[in-house]
Amino acid sequence: MAAAPDKAVKPTARKLVEAAADLFWRNGYEATGLAEIYQAAGVNSGSFYYFFKTKENLLLAVLDHHLDVMHARIFGPIRRASLSPVGKVFAVLGFYRDFLKNTGFEMGCPIGSLALELGSPSAQVRGRLSRIFDAWCAEIRGFLVEASAELPPGTDLDSLARFVLTVMEGGVMQARTARSLQPFDDSVEALQSHFALLKQRL
Repeated sequence: MAAAPDKAVKPTARKLVEAAADLFWRNGYEATGLAEIYQAAGVNSGSFYYFFKTKENLLLAVLDHHLDVMHARIFGPIRRASLSPVGKVFAVLGFYRDFLKNTGFEMGCPIGSLALELGSPSAQVRGRLSRIFDAWCAEIRGFLVEASAELPPGTDLDSLARFVLTVMEGGVMQARTARSLQPFDDSVEALQSHFALLKQRL
């Protein structure tokens, strides 16, 4: 019988995290008040403080949520797709391109947006952001390992994966600023040229 209340309250924590994730993404972390989160989640302040001592504690849970979503909704389907390993790398970039287009440039990468906004976060938040970026790069690196036959021996796969992340984040930021896909497409085209040059060195 003692386990029943715990099972009942877990959905409340999930509602808070999902509501906060959406509001932080749309409006920014600093601009989002706790009252907005309570309202969006349909809970009261008591429920919030039962699970989270501070807004930053909620932010940490939101970042964990984004990590789970990244694996499940972006990399999971692409990993299972019938594409070449390099094709999977560019399918990931295509996901962000489609998202920019479908949201009218209003929404970008939630992690990149938070990292830019927070500027000087606590060590715990900074560590969580870095963990997500590292996980993103690890997924890309996995595709690059599969693509080893198309890359010169000795290619630094860690640096190349980080370069792909830089292209994505930079392209998203510039596209949102310009309200145009052109900066994103130009960045991806340059990356495609880089892969072509690497293949020529075989």
